[in-house]
Amino acid sequence: MAARIRALVVSAAAVATISGTPGESIQAAPAPPSPTVPDAALLPPETVPHASVRDGFDLAAALSTSDRAESRTDVGGCDDVVHGRLVGTGATGQGFQSAVPGGQVSELVARMTNPPDLTAWAAQAGRCSKVTVDDVAGTAVSTVTVHPAPAVPGAKTLSYEQLLTLPGQPPELPGLRLRTVAIAADDVLVVLRDAGTTGLDLDAFAVAAWRHAAGPLGR
Repeated sequence: MAARIRALVVSAAAVATISGTPGESIQAAPAPPSPTVPDAALLPPETVPHASVRDGFDLAAALSTSDRAESRTDVGGCDDVVHGRLVGTGATGQGFQSAVPGGQVSELVARMTNPPDLTAWAAQAGRCSKVTVDDVAGTAVSTVTVHPAPAVPGAKTLSYEQLLTLPGQPPELPGLRLRTVAIAADDVLVVLRDAGTTGLDLDAFAVAAWRHAAGPLGR
């Protein structure tokens, strides 16, 4: 079960434009590449408690190697919500993934000319609250719940939780749980995501990541 469901899960490095109904685009068309993001914009390793196996990545490299065609499926305009894609093309950034007790946590700091409209993204997630997905890994059910997001002066924020299960899975089996918190303003997007039962205060981590990135990005 876990292997089939995990094929639906993408890290904070995953990229695509969020779209709503046909003809509607939440994020603007691709723009020229944004300024680079230094590694120093990411949270220091010691910030994440009990983290191990921290793997960093460059967003441009992730963009060039990602195979979107294999994982994209038509789920009534909800594909990008199901796959947790918040970053569009033409972005630059740095990120990491770390193993922590109970699961995994990741961070992405990206710069782009047109960051996603997180208010529209939340509305899209609300419309895609429960979707059955069929793709190369099999069939799974994605349930998305939008939560109140942390208040950050001068920025838009988003907080939601996703549960991936198999059709007909008994309620006592937990499935795979993911949480995402995003903050965006001007040309900067910060995304924190955890998977599993990490027990982390992801809202607090996202706000800390936003504040930490401000200096290295000259904000």
